[in-house]
Amino acid sequence: MHALDIELVEMTLDIMKYAVNRISNTNPELGSPKKEELLDKLVGTTITEDGIGGEKAFHLFKDILVKAAVPVDHPRHLAFVPAAPTRAATLFDLVTSASSIHGAYWMTGAGGIYCENQAMKWLVSLTGLPRTSFGVFTSGGTAANLSAMIAGREYWRSLNEENKAYKALLITSAGAHSSIKSMAQVIDADIILVDDGEDGRLTGDLLHNKIKSLSKVDRKRLFAVIATGGTTNAGIIDELDTIAEVCEKEHLWFHVDAAYGGGALAAPSVRHLFNGIEKADSITIDPHKWLFSPYDCGAVIYKNLNLAKKAHSQKGAYLDIFKDEGAQGFNPADYQIQLTRRLRGLPLWFSLATHGTKRYQDAIERGLELAQYAAKTIDSMSHVSMIRPLGLSCVLFERNNWSADDYKNWTYDNHKKGFALVTPTKWKGQTISRFCFINPDTTEEDILKILESMK
Repeated sequence: MHALDIELVEMTLDIMKYAVNRISNTNPELGSPKKEELLDKLVGTTITEDGIGGEKAFHLFKDILVKAAVPVDHPRHLAFVPAAPTRAATLFDLVTSASSIHGAYWMTGAGGIYCENQAMKWLVSLTGLPRTSFGVFTSGGTAANLSAMIAGREYWRSLNEENKAYKALLITSAGAHSSIKSMAQVIDADIILVDDGEDGRLTGDLLHNKIKSLSKVDRKRLFAVIATGGTTNAGIIDELDTIAEVCEKEHLWFHVDAAYGGGALAAPSVRHLFNGIEKADSITIDPHKWLFSPYDCGAVIYKNLNLAKKAHSQKGAYLDIFKDEGAQGFNPADYQIQLTRRLRGLPLWFSLATHGTKRYQDAIERGLELAQYAAKTIDSMSHVSMIRPLGLSCVLFERNNWSADDYKNWTYDNHKKGFALVTPTKWKGQTISRFCFINPDTTEEDILKILESMK
């Protein structure tokens, strides 16, 4: 099974040929899911006592199975928060896997972790946090938010012995990502949702009023506030500067979930919308969204790295046996919930090193330009209307006089044709449509054709 033979060489060439063709394809087939029963019929049994052979397994994947999935980098995939990894990042994802480097400890992964840290330094520089701030790459925003909140809770517990007797409590906005609620369940913390203002933003005033309304016990239990730096549904950025002021006054851990919107920190045209993020105690950013990395790559950044280490560092006799000088360095496992980890930040590092940060800035600005074009085009058409102002690269709009079923049928028809994937969403209880622009390969013509297909 681990032998190097001619069959393996031939399979390697086939796989590399497929990878090169896929990476160079700017308009891949827009696959669609199939029922498990149908896949069973088309594919048959693959896991057997003697195996079916690499050639057959690979052909099943590229001829049937990959077509039952939707490529997130299709230029007309504008649903959810899509992705558009650079070719350089995708290629280096192959290198990352082939290199077999364990990324938890400097002793086992010094060279790779060094590369990750170079990319992390750039990420930290975008936030405006102090120079001593730093972070680590995670599997995604959920793991990053979870890691940050564990660090915040443990810091809160360390401040007062009495705090250890309370169930932790945190505050976030009604528009916060669903992972916030899931994370609170994992750490067994209660969560209070604050209704957003008329523009959908959590503000310092709204937060202050909510804190004032808490009971004496709940105020003692409150340890953190989570603001959002770009909601996934509408791209809304909370009023970070005034929220930061309240958190500082109330001595609360201030976390900013910028999983989607964090990439826009590199865009001069919207950087001012994030004012106040530099006062955060921790920040989540997902490079696999708007920083053009392959799945799965998130990041958590801490103002005070030592607080994260106190919360996450694991101890074990077998982990403390290497004493030579070269083995001592930055250990990613000390700052987030995972011990075993791949070097998720390597593809980002390679792409940044290859293209430079200016091209990243230009590509992010392109997503913002596409959103602005879409909004202007919608305003010029009689059959569609904007629902609210742009939020980063998210465009919320409606087809006049359509029902929820009309949106669903339109989405299904376009997807079935292999034309586009644009899914409906809800805004204030109303079913509407939504664009989210990430991919710089999306064109104005793509947008126009999608909107015209709603006539």
